[in-house]
Amino acid sequence: MERTISRRPPIAAVFIIVVGLLFVALFAIGQGGLIPIAGPCFADVGTCANNPLKIGLFNGLIVALIAMGYTLVYGILQLINFANGDVFMIGSMLTFFGVTFFGLTEGSGAAVLVPVLLGLLFAIMVLTATLNASIERLAYRPLRNAPTLATLISAIGMSFVLQNVGQIILGPSPKSLPKILPTNVVFSIGPVEFTFNELFVAAVTIPLLIALAWFVKNTRQGKAMRATAQDREAAGLMGINVNRTISLTFLLAGALAGGAGLVVALFYGQAWWFFGFPFGLLAFTAAVLGGIGNLTGAALGGVVLGLIRALTDYYIDPKWTNFVVFSILILVLVFKPTGLLGAKQAEGS
Repeated sequence: MERTISRRPPIAAVFIIVVGLLFVALFAIGQGGLIPIAGPCFADVGTCANNPLKIGLFNGLIVALIAMGYTLVYGILQLINFANGDVFMIGSMLTFFGVTFFGLTEGSGAAVLVPVLLGLLFAIMVLTATLNASIERLAYRPLRNAPTLATLISAIGMSFVLQNVGQIILGPSPKSLPKILPTNVVFSIGPVEFTFNELFVAAVTIPLLIALAWFVKNTRQGKAMRATAQDREAAGLMGINVNRTISLTFLLAGALAGGAGLVVALFYGQAWWFFGFPFGLLAFTAAVLGGIGNLTGAALGGVVLGLIRALTDYYIDPKWTNFVVFSILILVLVFKPTGLLGAKQAEGS
């Protein structure tokens, strides 16, 4: 027998909203009664009306790439793979060593830069995919039939292991990369100028997002993934190799994280052992906001989250960004607990 999850009682929603508004009022009083509503954009509203959207879009695409890895694994195993953010960090670390090994500099020409970066992207995605699949095989598969808490603790433990490995290899401080991506303007739309390094972000993230969505929807292995996500036992009875399907899921999630790691390292010009936590938190938040387990929702959540953060940074104040982001997340979950694009789920009684 099954029953659908009932809508949260209206009184609970009202209570949460009232508490949230009370918190805002108290915080405003603590700031002297003034909530900053102009921020850095006060001096030049015309420019800021466009830049936050552009910055938010490109940052959101990066977050979406990592978020799709979270939602892939959750859809199959109902597991939050906290190590996914640190696999992304490993990808940025490998980018740092790859750029150093090939001797890429700011003056590297396109004839050298493009093929080397494509090769580096492929190599890093293969390595991080293998790493993520190995984590599943060694840390998660033996606990597959154990209580959920055991698997969750194992995921957190793997996150700390990868963080410490990154700290040992990279050192405690961020490592700077040469700004090998040109920042010259390629084209403009009105007052908004798109530079080469921004277009590089789109050129890597958008095809990967589209390719993953196509793979899951149209290929035989993608259908096996969807069947396993719907009912693992039934999929096994129908002849689907469940272990291989789960390993493939972790391979894809790791490849996406590695691609995002390369993009972040080159776009921001840094690699840091601590990158996994902030970007992993943003990606997990985006996956929940869009509807965890839903690929389109994860992509939408990443872009929406990027836009919210950029607009808050510019029009309010950066110190308010997390407050605004998580307030919006809570409000969305109050009225739609499964996220923006999440479907109602059923559970046994």
